[in-house]
Amino acid sequence: MIVAALQRVGAVGVFLGRVLAQCAPALLRPRSVVHQVYNAGARSLIIIMLCGLFVGMVLGLQGFDLLQRFGSEDALGVAAALGLLKELGPVVTALLFAGRAGTALTSEIGLMRATDQLTAMEMMAVDPLRHVVAPRFLGGVIAMPLLVAVFNVIGLFGAQLIGVQLMGVDTGAFWSQMQSAVELDDVNEGIVKSVCFGVACSLVAVYEGYTAKPTAEGVGLATTRTVVISSVLTLLLDYMLTAAFLGR
Repeated sequence: MIVAALQRVGAVGVFLGRVLAQCAPALLRPRSVVHQVYNAGARSLIIIMLCGLFVGMVLGLQGFDLLQRFGSEDALGVAAALGLLKELGPVVTALLFAGRAGTALTSEIGLMRATDQLTAMEMMAVDPLRHVVAPRFLGGVIAMPLLVAVFNVIGLFGAQLIGVQLMGVDTGAFWSQMQSAVELDDVNEGIVKSVCFGVACSLVAVYEGYTAKPTAEGVGLATTRTVVISSVLTLLLDYMLTAAFLGR
């Protein structure tokens, strides 16, 4: 079991190297990359915005209740901003991305494998990694930070809506304390996490689809593995990156 897991990790590493080697040629066809960014990003905007709004509203409620016990309600903006920028934004977006865009990528590539479209491309001397896998991988990597940014903005609006409009926190204190307390390193941490999560989730999605068994059951299992592996990997990377940033 351990040997099989190590072999799978090695296979994923080799696959990542092959995909990265094809990313530069794929960028020479920007239309296909932009199309994949649209598929992975724009089509996920609704669920990202809805979840960002509700997460921000819950964060406003819970943060106000906690800070009220210490008489620090005006620091709600700081708590909401740091929670969204450093943790909730990248992590929740990555989990939603894996469930929506990741499964779509896996099923799309897996269906091409099941219907022998990838095999036909190989027989015509057309590299599937360059024309199918690399644009989708790049689309996911580019879309993830953009989705995280949208999630954070909507989440802050939700926290402000609850904290200021409902709970009566002073508007000036909400925004001024946020601006004075949030530093560039906090923003950079969220950006680094979003890029890493984008690489991980996109890699898992395209790998599972590319290596799926050419049957309906195989595509279904690959889609399930995409969600499970991407979710676990996101949380593992989140811990490792957080420990790395706090250890500086």
